[in-house]
Amino acid sequence: MPLLPLAGGAIIALVAATFAFPWLEFVLTLAIAKGLAALGVAILLRGGLISIGHAMFFAIGAYATAFAMRDFGITDVFALILISAIISLAAGLLIGVYVVRYRAIFFAMLNLAISMVLFSLLSKFYGVTGGTDGLRVGTPTVLGMVLEAKAVATFLFYASIAAMVLAGFAVNAYFKSPLGEALSAVHTNEIRLEYLGIPVRGVLLVAYGLSALLAGIGGTFAAMTIGHVLPDMAYWTDSGHLVLVAVLGGISGIGGPFVGAVFLELVHTLAAGVTDAWNMIVGAALLGVIFFMPKGLIGFLRPANKGDTA
Repeated sequence: MPLLPLAGGAIIALVAATFAFPWLEFVLTLAIAKGLAALGVAILLRGGLISIGHAMFFAIGAYATAFAMRDFGITDVFALILISAIISLAAGLLIGVYVVRYRAIFFAMLNLAISMVLFSLLSKFYGVTGGTDGLRVGTPTVLGMVLEAKAVATFLFYASIAAMVLAGFAVNAYFKSPLGEALSAVHTNEIRLEYLGIPVRGVLLVAYGLSALLAGIGGTFAAMTIGHVLPDMAYWTDSGHLVLVAVLGGISGIGGPFVGAVFLELVHTLAAGVTDAWNMIVGAALLGVIFFMPKGLIGFLRPANKGDTA
């Protein structure tokens, strides 16, 4: 696995950077959370499907965390991640049963429509969801231990790195499995798969459920890190942001979405600290990547080989 030493070096560099600049912990934890969701989008892109509504699963994971803490008094970080993952996976399979019947623009628009319905529900049901004010997420405990906010933030940073590594290995194994191979084949020749007796909808449903699971885990990390959840997490612009992150980082390698997320978050943070016109700087950086790195940032680090997924 040629990228493994490079990925290890990148993680060590990120950790080292937080010692020099402690404020990076918050930025990088959020970037990794979005990277998890973008990895889910990248999985669907392998099957030739573009979802512009996947932020709904990010929001589902985030709100599941808020509800679990507020209504059930569950505060343990591991329990919150598990609950959010299960709920996001269940939602993904439920919605996926319907949307995987469609392709191309119909698939994209259906996801967009469902995500906007969720956004409206989160915004209007003030008594349950807090409406546009959202819900506060308290400081979670770690295995029953009540830690200071700074210690929890540091723990979440390292936990997000662990989640990123585990997700990378899991998705890599999935891509190399018969289901993962079939997913790529759906993109190239779906009809031939049907002739071979492979249930295409079942293949896509597994991919959709996995992508929802990753987005939900990303959402719970974002909720615990920010300490607040908002309906905007399900808005279509956030879904577009996830697609942008996946394409920017590159989908030829599993590390691509994380590279794209960290790059975009750092450019955004640094540009916003320099000028109010930070959108222009972010836009210029994106244009540079799009024009000069057609395979994404991961393609710049190492040209992708045929069949290489990591």
